[in-house]
Amino acid sequence: MNLNQVTIAVTNLARSIQFYETLGLRRIVQDDRYARFVCPEGGSTFSLELVDRAPTGFPAVVYFECLALDETVEALKARGVQFDSEPRDEPWLWREARLRDPDGHPLCLYFAGGNRVYPPWRIKDA
Repeated sequence: MNLNQVTIAVTNLARSIQFYETLGLRRIVQDDRYARFVCPEGGSTFSLELVDRAPTGFPAVVYFECLALDETVEALKARGVQFDSEPRDEPWLWREARLRDPDGHPLCLYFAGGNRVYPPWRIKDA
């Protein structure tokens, strides 16, 4: 099994398309209520679905890995993207920067390298 796609609900499709294209995702499908993007690295896709009201409750956090995290954050800030937190090294050995999309969905741009799948505390024989 391979996680290929995540879809989130948005209240303004055009605004959200512009935001995710600013992050570097490339739009491959669109109609009046839906848009799908391919991530710039790897084969994963990410989708937006237009809804009348943003969902409430505990939101999922969408993670996008960036090989050059600090440079990516600086480039996005130069394009007007606002971040909740600057890149920082976390105790779980990932470097992360946090932001929100126009509907308030929490996003994390990160670099984990080998620690994404092979952290020192990985379950043996996993």
